[in-house]
Amino acid sequence: MPYQITYVPSAVKVIKQTDPLPRQRILKAIEALSINPRPRGCKRLKGGQGELRIRVGSHRVIYEVNDGQLTILVLKIGHRSSIYRR
Repeated sequence: MPYQITYVPSAVKVIKQTDPLPRQRILKAIEALSINPRPRGCKRLKGGQGELRIRVGSHRVIYEVNDGQLTILVLKIGHRSSIYRR
């Protein structure tokens, strides 16, 4: 059964501001998470509360997986140079 994907408003804003080609790649990678929420190459963030990240070219997608409700919450999307800054 596929997971349902939801976004925080700031992640939607970043997607809208991203150039078309990277945007397509990011959305395709996020869509693939609905089938496999922990794909090969995903990593758990250190010091977090269970967040995972995937690499999509030079961008990163940080998300949480709720296995009980079969949902994925996309928390942050950004370029690798700025995604981890607070």
